[in-house]
Amino acid sequence: MVSDMMTWQITPPLALAAAAMGYLLGSIPFGLILTQAAGLGDVRSIGSGNIGATNVLRTGNKKLAAATLLLDALKASAAAWIVGYFLGGEAGIIAGFFAFIGHLFPVWIGFKGGKGVATYIGTLLGVAPVMVLLFGAVWLAVAFTTRYSSLSALVAMLVIPVALWLLGAEKVAAVMAVMSAISYYKHKANISRLMSGTESKIGAKG
Repeated sequence: MVSDMMTWQITPPLALAAAAMGYLLGSIPFGLILTQAAGLGDVRSIGSGNIGATNVLRTGNKKLAAATLLLDALKASAAAWIVGYFLGGEAGIIAGFFAFIGHLFPVWIGFKGGKGVATYIGTLLGVAPVMVLLFGAVWLAVAFTTRYSSLSALVAMLVIPVALWLLGAEKVAAVMAVMSAISYYKHKANISRLMSGTESKIGAKG
């Protein structure tokens, strides 16, 4: 039986408004915008072809990659904060989720976006900020042990929904679990390389 805490009180019109505002913010392709503004061309033409910070780093510009990571995270946080402030906490959770969806499937560039790690963290910052510390701790522990950035993120995204559920934040846990599943799908190539032992390690050349 589902806990009463899982009962959503938000009305459909407010939920739709939250989703729309979240999606529009999340779909801003900062990685593409920043690399083009810097004269580095279309980031989608290199590496994995996505617009996230990891691929921006393949241009060789660490500052742009860091800026992309920050902006991709903050657009999801902003969606959760702004919508949550005006429409309530449940609306903020919905906005954060759809900012994540907007980043993965941005309408402006053919629905081909990033893999969602930065916007996942940004959504977490917006709706359960203390959990960002847990995400970071898990990421660092796995990265230190294995030197795989992708594996570190995947493990952290597995831990977060469980931790939220155990702490009684069922609504946020459920939303983050769905986000984790979607991000796992977007990381399917990384997972395949991890299983075959061909995934690049942190600090590896080439």
